[in-house]
Amino acid sequence: MKISIGNIFKGDKVIWMIFFFLCIISILEVFSSSSSLTYDKASYWGPVFKHTVILLVGIFLMVIVQNIDCKYFKIATPFLLIFSVLTLIWVLAAGQSTNGAQRWVSLFGIQFQPSEIAKGTIVLAVAQILSAMQTEDGTEENTFRHIMMTSCPLLLLIVFENLSTAMLIGMVVVGMMFFGQVSLKTLGKLLGGFALFVVIMLALVLLVGRAEEKPNDRQNLTEQVEGAERNASPSLIEKIFHRADTWKGRILKFVNSEEVTPDKFNLDEDSQIGHANIAIASSEIVGKGPGNSEERDMLPQAFSDFIYAIIIEELGLAGGIVVMLLYIFLLFRAGRIADRCVNAFPAFLVMGLALLLVSQAMFNMLVAVGLAPVTGQPLPLISKGGTSTIINCIYIGVILSVSISAKKRNTLENLGVEKL
Repeated sequence: MKISIGNIFKGDKVIWMIFFFLCIISILEVFSSSSSLTYDKASYWGPVFKHTVILLVGIFLMVIVQNIDCKYFKIATPFLLIFSVLTLIWVLAAGQSTNGAQRWVSLFGIQFQPSEIAKGTIVLAVAQILSAMQTEDGTEENTFRHIMMTSCPLLLLIVFENLSTAMLIGMVVVGMMFFGQVSLKTLGKLLGGFALFVVIMLALVLLVGRAEEKPNDRQNLTEQVEGAERNASPSLIEKIFHRADTWKGRILKFVNSEEVTPDKFNLDEDSQIGHANIAIASSEIVGKGPGNSEERDMLPQAFSDFIYAIIIEELGLAGGIVVMLLYIFLLFRAGRIADRCVNAFPAFLVMGLALLLVSQAMFNMLVAVGLAPVTGQPLPLISKGGTSTIINCIYIGVILSVSISAKKRNTLENLGVEKL
């Protein structure tokens, strides 16, 4: 078979265009926002070169995945479930900690976040359950129970290390059940139970956490280390809620309605929020231009969690809106692909993955503009990352795989109609 561009970049062309636009923005903004990494590593091109290599690896895997028939994703589901459970237990027991969060493990010399793999695994499993239990009037009565039995154990393993990720996955599962025609009464009960769970978690966080006096991030880290040394044998509750201090501090800062004038704002205490606000406020409509950010040197995690603030500072409000629209177009295009699918499983799978990517992107943007409490959610396909970038590329590859099979089936159906 002759190798050509058309044979490599198969699938939905709009998805490919959106993906490449996001990649171009990613390389430009990671290069611009990685000044702190450039200084630390004494390498001007090092951070963006590494990020570009990771993107290329992701694209390579994406091209491979797009050529896999959708039925093989079903076969992989039980193996991915087992792998996700084992690695999530591993990360809780002996995971590697970064910035106070124990989310990484190393396997064969490769460091990765099990939660990133678990996210797609849950979507895959839920899509398979929904497709297997479809009837003419919706889904079978026990569909909800099977989904809960499959997803809840993974969510519980994720929640204490990455609360925001667990909540986002929960929202995606609810969205998939809505599209899967699970009864609204059942979904209402689920949302009520979810709201009760959130209230209980918030109450426990506010009760266990200590966030009254934390002048700055460095002092926080020092206090955490000293506290760990003093308490060599923490209780079970303290082990489970070891990130309660961080959660409580973020919640209290977000709900605090007191207006602070610029001259009284403490940039040492709230450096992320403060410098993100300065970056956005100084952007105007067209921004300062690529590479001209002034806040990237002061904003912690400018290349990851708060890269959207740097995008707005350099590309302006117009650039920020364009990036937001790219994710919205991705969701709508995934809906078009799902609508073309003959079978239920690929339709639910493509919608679940699109919801996962877009909901995470929207939450990251809300955090950057101050409309949501600070979390560690990167901007999919744009933020600098390792595991998350590669896994997100694989998600796009799955969407493209579904688009290829859906297009083939539609073509065959159209030919059949013409023959009749």
